[in-house]
This record gives sequence, structure tokens and C-alpha cells, in this order.
Amino acid sequence: MTFVPKDKLFSKKWFISYSKIIIGSFILAAGFVFFISPYTIVPGGVYGIAIVIHSVTKGMFSFAPDGLPIGLTGLILNIPLTIIGIKVLGPRFGFKTVLGFVLTSVFMDGLTYFYGDAPLVMDDALLSSVFGGVLLGLGLGLIFKSKATSGGSDIIAMIISKYTKLPLGQLMIYVDSVIVLVGLIAFQDWKIPLYSWIVIFITGKVIDVVLEGISYDKSLMIISKKHKEIRDKIINDLNRGGTYIQGKGMYDNSDKPVIFTVVNRRELAILESFINEIDPDAFLTVHNANEILGEGFKSLKEKIES
Repeated sequence: MTFVPKDKLFSKKWFISYSKIIIGSFILAAGFVFFISPYTIVPGGVYGIAIVIHSVTKGMFSFAPDGLPIGLTGLILNIPLTIIGIKVLGPRFGFKTVLGFVLTSVFMDGLTYFYGDAPLVMDDALLSSVFGGVLLGLGLGLIFKSKATSGGSDIIAMIISKYTKLPLGQLMIYVDSVIVLVGLIAFQDWKIPLYSWIVIFITGKVIDVVLEGISYDKSLMIISKKHKEIRDKIINDLNRGGTYIQGKGMYDNSDKPVIFTVVNRRELAILESFINEIDPDAFLTVHNANEILGEGFKSLKEKIES
């Protein structure tokens, strides 16, 4: 069974997909070169290891007096990891993943060559951690949206997960944390892991935003004796839909229709005010809806093809 997504060659979807990889790789590289690498922040992953190697090899080799290039080192680490991943896990890592980490490495060393290794924001590691995390998350998010992976430490986590059955997301945190601690050992400075964990946290949040989008919609579950009036308000005034879920009270075992619906913040305020007028004892649960797909909202097809 293959895990490698395939797009029709030179189709609109193919161009969009590969454009995301190219743009995402450039943004990812820029985040490292302008914000992360100059402060030797180690935000996990293969390039975190490459930053450590770059710093500890300064003055060690005549052909690289400033240290082994971060992009090249990351590429050298990624290639065997990807080969091992294919042998152990099967063909999950297609051409897109390889293209992603190759381009990231090329862009990193290219930007370093033309720009140098000075930070964009001088003497402010915290601000660099924040904006570096944003760029890393944006770049990785675009790469993930193209159905590729970032390779590197993700592959290590997948291999460990296969043999230990531990959750993949949990293992990825462990692997990146170990790499962060390697940075602490190498540089003997507690600021390094602290800044690194800030970068990892922000990167993860931005990836979620890129993949799921920003939504102010709210999902509601409403239990009320006046459910018919609430239904009419949702359908006729708010022009929204919903679903009846047949519930049963735990205390008296009575039937309780539950309304499930999704509204935006303005509509939520209108609906809550209306429910308070007709049934102040109604029971509501309100949840942030990170992503709404379906009729009346963004379609699943539109998301997959975007």
C-alpha cells in the first residue's frame, strides 16, 4: 500500500502543490537564516542538529572556516534518514518530501551566502524567536498543505512509533526536545533551550493556523424546552442550519431534543440573547470551531484542492 499522494503532471493542482513546496521551503529557510541560526537557537529537527554542528565546527575545517554550512549539513542528515524511513516504513516519503528538504537546504545556504550570518534583528533573541517561529510555522504549513512532510526528526519519530506503539505526536515532541537538550549541552547556556521551546511552540500554532485556517465560528449544543422556537430563530432569522440529536436526560430519563448548530460570533450573541428571553434555564455548550467544512461553509473539496 502506498502513502505517496500523486497529482496529474502539469495540472492546476500539480502547479499549486509544487508552488507551495517552493514558497514554503523559501520561507522556512528565511526563518532560519534571518532569525534562528544567528542566535544558535535549536528548535528541534534536522536543522536544529545542523545548527549545533555548524557552531561546534567553526575553525575546524579550512574549506569551511565559519563552520559546516547548515543547509548542506541538514541535507546530508536528511538523505540517509529518508532512505532508512523508506526501508522501515514503506514509500511514505515521495518526491515532494525530498524536493522540500533539498530546496530548504539550498535556500538556507544561498541566503546565508548573499546575506551573511548576522541576525535581522540585532541583540533581541526573544523577538527573533517569535518571528522565527512564525516563519518556520508558515513554511512548514505550506509544505504540509502540499501533502509532503518535513522529513528529518519526523521520520525518527515514525520509526520509533512503529516499534513502541507510542503516539506519533508525543514522540515528535520527545525527539525535538532531545535535540533541544543537545543544544544545551553543546552551548552550555540555558537561554538556548528556553528560546528553542518558544520557537517550537509558536511554530506548532502557526502550522495549525495554516492547515486549518483562522475561524471565528462557534459550534453550539442547545438543550431547551423551547427548542422549536430556537429552531425557527436559527433557520429563519440567522439563516443557518442545524441538526436535531435525540438525547435522554440522565436524572429523569426523559426525552430531550438537542440542537447542534454552527454560527459566527455575531450570530452567537443574537442567539444567546434570544434564548435568554424565552428560556433562561436552557443549557448551552459553546465551542470554538477551528474548521467548518460542509454546506454553508467552505466545502471539503475546496479545502482539499486549495
